[in-house]
Amino acid sequence: MSEISAQDVNKLRQMTGAGMMDCKKALTEAGGDYEKAIEILRKKGQKVSASRSDKDAKEGSVFVRTSSDHKRAVLIALNCETDFVAKNDEFQNLGKLIADTAFEKNSPGKDALLSEKAGGLTLQEKITELVGKIGEKVEVSEYVSMEGEAIVPYIHAGSKLGVLVSLKNVGGANVADAGKDVGMQIAAMNPVAVDEKSVDTTVIEKELEIAKAQILAEGKPENMVEKIAQGKLQRFFKDNTLVHQAFVKDNSKTVAQYLDSVSKGLAVDAFRRVTIG
Repeated sequence: MSEISAQDVNKLRQMTGAGMMDCKKALTEAGGDYEKAIEILRKKGQKVSASRSDKDAKEGSVFVRTSSDHKRAVLIALNCETDFVAKNDEFQNLGKLIADTAFEKNSPGKDALLSEKAGGLTLQEKITELVGKIGEKVEVSEYVSMEGEAIVPYIHAGSKLGVLVSLKNVGGANVADAGKDVGMQIAAMNPVAVDEKSVDTTVIEKELEIAKAQILAEGKPENMVEKIAQGKLQRFFKDNTLVHQAFVKDNSKTVAQYLDSVSKGLAVDAFRRVTIG
C-alpha cells in the first residue's frame, strides 16, 4: 500500500476518536485496512467510539408497517444522497409504497421485493424512474420482515433509525409501551445481540483476543490471562447484550428486569435495528 495520507488518518480518527499519531501508527501496521486498524487500537488499550458506524451515514428515511394484531411487521430503509431529497414528497411517497408492498406481498427478501409490481411497474423500475427525475442515487439498503407473538416498532426522531422488537410470553398484556421503551434502548445503546447465548462466536473470539492482548500489555502474569479475559468477556456481555444492559429509563434495573416488572415472564425474543447509512 502507498504511504498513509493525512486524509486516511483523519478518517480513522473520526471513526474512533483516537489520537492522530495512534491512528497513523495503527493504519501503517494494518496496511491501510480500517477495520484491522481499529482492532490494533483496541488491543493497545485505546478507547474506540462505539458509534463509528454512523460517521459516514448517507441520507434517507426508514419506513415501517405493522399488522393490526401486531404479529407481523416490515421495516425498510430507503437511501438517497442528500437530506433535501430525503424530505421530498416523491421520495417519501416512494418509501411508503415500498413498505406497503413489502407488507402486502410478504416478500422473502430484498431482491424479491424490488421485483414486486406496483402500479404496472416493478419497485426497482419505480426507483429508477425517481432517479431520473431527481438526479440522485436511490436504493433500498435494508429490508427486514419479522413475525412473532408481539412485534413493536420504534422509529427514532428524524426517521433515520428504526427498530423492530419481538416480545414473547406476552400473556395477553398490553406491551406496546414496553416494546417502545425497549426499542428506544436498542436505538440508543446498539446492543450486539439479545443475550450472551445469541452473540456470534466470531465476536466472542475477537473480544477474547483483544482482552488477552490488553492484559499482557498491562504486564499481568500469563497464568492469570485466561481468567481475567473471561471476566472482561462477561463485562462485554453486560454492556453489549440487550437484556443485561442497564435500562436507559431506570439504571437500577436491567432491561430483563424492567420487562419482567411489566408482565411476569415478558422477554425479548428478537430485534432488528436499521440505520440510514
